[in-house]
Amino acid sequence: MCGIAGELRFDQQFADVAAVVRMAESQARRGPDGEGIFSLGSRCFGHRRLSIMDLSQRAHQPFIDNLLGLGIVFNGAIYNHHELRAELQAQGYQFASTGDTEVIIKAWHAWGPAALDRLYGMFAFALWERDSGITYLARDRLGIKPLYYAQDRERLRFASTLPALLKGGGIDTTLDAQALHHYLSWHAVVPAPLTMLRGVRKLAPATYMTVHPDGRSETTTWWRLDFPGKAEDEQRSFGEWRDMVLESLRLSVKRRLVADVPVGVLLSGGLDSSLITGLLAEAGTRDLRTYSIGFEAVDQEAGDEYYYSDLIAKHYGTVHEKLHIPADHLLASLPDAIAAMSEPMVSHDCVAFYLLSQAVSKHSRVVQSGQGADEVFGGYHWYPPLADMHDDEAGVAAYRKVFFDRSHQDLMGLLQAGKDMPDWSGNFLRDHFAMPGANSAIDRALRLDTTVMLVDDPVKRVDNMTMAFGLEARVPFLDHDLVELAARIPARHKIAEGGKYVLKEAARRVIPAAVIDRPKGYFPVPALKYLRGDFLEYVRGLLDSPRARERGLFQRDAVERMLAAPDSAITPLRGSTLWQLALLEAWLQTNGL
Repeated sequence: MCGIAGELRFDQQFADVAAVVRMAESQARRGPDGEGIFSLGSRCFGHRRLSIMDLSQRAHQPFIDNLLGLGIVFNGAIYNHHELRAELQAQGYQFASTGDTEVIIKAWHAWGPAALDRLYGMFAFALWERDSGITYLARDRLGIKPLYYAQDRERLRFASTLPALLKGGGIDTTLDAQALHHYLSWHAVVPAPLTMLRGVRKLAPATYMTVHPDGRSETTTWWRLDFPGKAEDEQRSFGEWRDMVLESLRLSVKRRLVADVPVGVLLSGGLDSSLITGLLAEAGTRDLRTYSIGFEAVDQEAGDEYYYSDLIAKHYGTVHEKLHIPADHLLASLPDAIAAMSEPMVSHDCVAFYLLSQAVSKHSRVVQSGQGADEVFGGYHWYPPLADMHDDEAGVAAYRKVFFDRSHQDLMGLLQAGKDMPDWSGNFLRDHFAMPGANSAIDRALRLDTTVMLVDDPVKRVDNMTMAFGLEARVPFLDHDLVELAARIPARHKIAEGGKYVLKEAARRVIPAAVIDRPKGYFPVPALKYLRGDFLEYVRGLLDSPRARERGLFQRDAVERMLAAPDSAITPLRGSTLWQLALLEAWLQTNGL
């Protein structure tokens, strides 16, 4: 896991090495173990390294293969690199290192972009051809690893984080109105290629960009998640699906043990992380380390789930660490957590993941985490109402009712310049539901959540917060084999009995029933939902600041009403509108905007 950066010039000028150095250095926390710069005329590439596979200098990046005329800067992990290496060696390729980076170069030389189909893992990379001058930017199927870029007629710059691009300078930092509409509609999700800044874009998941020396570029989608709804899948018994899910997840967890350092687990106490723990124990992982976090309760709303995480830790005899965060520590950590965000993320558990990662990084460098199970296996409450809908408009309306933070009309009343805005978020939802590859409203919703909402909320959150401490988080529920399998399973097997039914029944063969049959939980940080005392004053200070007033994004009377009665502004998905507005302002100010 690493941080990458680079510049490609299209105007016959030398690449700005100093700018690439600044971008790379700003990502030092993503890659604390090494750094490298490679510049050749109009192209320059930078890398910060977190050593997980092949800890030697042989795997140093940028990685250059002079014989093949290829180079790469790579962020991620390829779990099947040993198998690919053997296949490539059989074709006559020779290797100088034992890690996964060199495997990508050889695979690209052997198969071209079709190599992407052979990779199991999470990745974002820039790979260049010395002789043709073409550079390829690529991102994994489910967007687990990020890749941001800024492009104009003279150059293209890229980096693993948006703030790193800002360090290079010369970025149009005007707020993107369409991105703002999405941010306020989907609790901060801004789908690719948009970001909050007009001058910065992000490569979409399952996409590669071909950048020519003269500045021409094309993007290609190289993988798509379909929900085929085939007759043989409809007829398959529930027991078969359950067994197939367990075997696929078992393999996914095993794949994510490939590392030259030990692998631990972020254990929340919920079904998903508990099942990962159980499967790692079943695989014979020795001295398995698990980590949990908790916060102070607010108004009788619990701030931890220690009861269940303790149960799993004791059941499997893990080396378990619990971290309890007092309210004053939580508040003091907010600025640092916000600084770690590539984009503003309002989910309360961002700061939880930040603090948990800080503690975990003292003991582990790689962990597995349970993100994605709810989206992939239908665990959320908005799926059942969609189960019997086949009309697009009815499905769109039902999804919008339960998922959107506010209506388009309410959003217009919140924004100072909102009256002329199209309903961008509603239009995006309608267009996505209309795409081929899913034949029912519930499958369309599952596809949207898995390929868009998941990517730019839970997955991005985990990447940003763990990498702030050089901690690599692996997400077995997003193994593409497992995701494709789940897309074939009839929705009724997923949403029954409160959701994730087929996964729960698979889990009964591994973990204690008490964790499976518990009420559905979440990563609780109640102090950021029910704003009180110092937390409310922190929010007030941001929204009343001279910079916020000068920016004038929000209707002042709407802000004043919420500050007077903060509990009146809780969104349908239990978020705080005040926190949403304040977080955006805090992120902008943190990045000097």
